[in-house]
Amino acid sequence: MTDWGWATPDNLRDLATDAAAPSDGDPRTIRAPATGDTLGTVPTATPAAVTTTSATARDAQVDWAERSIDERVEIVARFHDLVLDRRGDLADVVQAETGKARRDAMEEVLDVAINARYYANRADSLLTPDRRRGALPLLTKTREHHQPLGVVALITPWNYPLTLAISDAIPALLAGNTVVLKPDESTPYSALLGVRLLREAGLPADAFYVTPGPGETLGDPLIEESDFVGFTGSTAVGRSVAERAGRELTPCSLELGGKNPLLVLDDVDVDDATEPAVRSCFANAGQLCVSTERAYVHDAVYDEFLDAFATAASELRLGTGTSWAYDVGSLTPVGHADAVHEAVEGAVDAGAEVVVGGRKRPDVGPNVYEPTVLTDVPRDAQINVAETFGPVVAVHRVDTVQEALDRGNDSPYGLHATVLAGDADRGERVATHLDCGTVSVNDAYPATWASVDAPMGGTKDSGLGRRHGSDGLLKYTDAQTVSVQRGPTIGPGDRLSAKAWSGLMTRALRFQKTISGWRR
Repeated sequence: MTDWGWATPDNLRDLATDAAAPSDGDPRTIRAPATGDTLGTVPTATPAAVTTTSATARDAQVDWAERSIDERVEIVARFHDLVLDRRGDLADVVQAETGKARRDAMEEVLDVAINARYYANRADSLLTPDRRRGALPLLTKTREHHQPLGVVALITPWNYPLTLAISDAIPALLAGNTVVLKPDESTPYSALLGVRLLREAGLPADAFYVTPGPGETLGDPLIEESDFVGFTGSTAVGRSVAERAGRELTPCSLELGGKNPLLVLDDVDVDDATEPAVRSCFANAGQLCVSTERAYVHDAVYDEFLDAFATAASELRLGTGTSWAYDVGSLTPVGHADAVHEAVEGAVDAGAEVVVGGRKRPDVGPNVYEPTVLTDVPRDAQINVAETFGPVVAVHRVDTVQEALDRGNDSPYGLHATVLAGDADRGERVATHLDCGTVSVNDAYPATWASVDAPMGGTKDSGLGRRHGSDGLLKYTDAQTVSVQRGPTIGPGDRLSAKAWSGLMTRALRFQKTISGWRR
């Protein structure tokens, strides 16, 4: 049995007992995908339990929202320090239930700390009522308030079970909401440990509940009982979530699928480009929403780039466990290695060539797949169209930058893209022509993902709404305008006829245009 550090059966059992919401469902066995070993069991929520939990969270939200912003910020600031203090334990749990490499697990931990710091620093400025221009200068005082929505439901996937659960919950909590979270049923422990640390930092126990269980039975009651729904997952399920939320008129934010392109321009330095290209394709074994699955390489550098890229991919170290020695770990869902292999075999049958990889690696782990580089993939091949969500990339030769742009945009998805260029300014100009919510230039994805002051999200079939930045907190609020009129009301009153009042207001509007510095 693999040693997963802090993630021992006793510690995981205590997590399930202490941090999961009360439930009357049957326990679910959680297994380590890297080995198949049993990690423990967690209680699964029933629809009735979700309804009860949401009602408790709703009652608790009133008291939580009445706390000052400073009090809420202090809790998140203490949580930030606990995350860094317990970074090893958190990474152990993430690795145990996902099988990912240590470096990828630690990225999750650092992401949570970055978001906690950012929103703790920004909450006061974002939530303090803001003065706006009133209807009548000096006579109308208008302020914009941001009121919490109430109960926020988060439905999160297995590929980043700590980041996508806790980092999205932090701004919701700071805004004065309570949270009911449904993690993927196969990866509940990362969220449970995150909630435990939040409680250690001072968060009331009833402000954040984790309800493990299947989305098929828990999705509807979560949406029905919430005031906002955040979902990260496939486009197909996201459409169902949006439809259900729409019937309830419940606002939602959806980060969905992607088929992300990498553009390698003709002026690139191949030595500089290889590392970010490899990271873009094979981080987290390709199980990353912003991971590259299509690469378009200019003919001027194609042969040199492909040789260097394939060599670097073949040298990535496969392995499982908590050692820092491995670059690529296990795939997470049971049987996903088989699905990835079927996609590769389908591409080969359609005429593609396997340059590197293309094999399952049961000698490393039951769900491990080699980093795989394909060429000569037909444009209409399924692997060129559908999301693989594994360590596989199809590399295509293009004659011009415009062709790279056209083919990069030739997808129903628009989540993320990467541009590698010798001239970074030129790369940035190219990036603005990609139909994606985010683009990284001369970096795989961390520069964009970790720029938490900027919004992150998809276009087209890749989702609605944004995380990070001001949007990442304000989406959890209702904007409320409060105007206080001093002196005469806005209207003719008793002293003016409606006609005289209309003439007076016309002259006033012309005057306001003059003093406002209007420019055509």
